Amino acid sequence: MAILEVKNLCKKYPSFELRDVSFSLDKGTVMGFIGRNGAGKTTTLKSILNIVRPDSGEIRFFGLDVNGNEREIKNRVGYAGGAVDYYKRKKISELLRVTSSFYDNWDEKECKKYLDAFSIDPQKTPLQLSEGMRVKLSLVLALSHRAEIMILDEPTSGLDPVSRAELLDAFTFLKNHGVAILFSTHITTDLEKCADLITYISKGRLLASSEPLAEFTARHGGKSLEDIMVDCEKESLYEKIAD
Repeated sequence: MAILEVKNLCKKYPSFELRDVSFSLDKGTVMGFIGRNGAGKTTTLKSILNIVRPDSGEIRFFGLDVNGNEREIKNRVGYAGGAVDYYKRKKISELLRVTSSFYDNWDEKECKKYLDAFSIDPQKTPLQLSEGMRVKLSLVLALSHRAEIMILDEPTSGLDPVSRAELLDAFTFLKNHGVAILFSTHITTDLEKCADLITYISKGRLLASSEPLAEFTARHGGKSLEDIMVDCEKESLYEKIAD
């Protein structure tokens, strides 16, 4: 049984349409979710988390429909969407205390382990942290309740190369312990180091769905993910001017 199944997800806005998005993710697997800005990545992730209500389609975690099972599912899901940008003047220890109250499986030892690993002082406030450190704090909040799947929206944005490498090591550790990771990012070189699968969305439609990374790159002549995206997405500036 897949940890996450998305089938025929559709969402229509006045100027954008997400259409028939389908993919699945198994235990102990890292999926890179790629696409340019405005392609539909965030709409897809918000729909998966039931923040945005899709017009149609099915979303299941652990075989459970997200509708009617949201509390049980979110106890088993970790989410990080960039830097912590709320309650910036509150001590981090207080943010952790409040966050822990929402999860049945919050683990203080796990929390301390990640605070130490990321060198975060719980007596500081988010306002006293750099952008990169607030990204790390977001990950601590997502990792401390023993999530079985991590949904990550640009988690390495704002991190220096060393911190990104440390984070990728953490993802490999989690993957090896059975955690599934859905990893949306524009830093495609990070995916080339850790992803097993690629799902590629363009203008609200999938160009690849749960495709093994090696097969996806081979299908495009062995090019890097960045070069593949550029080839698929670019429009000639000359043609735009000529039009």
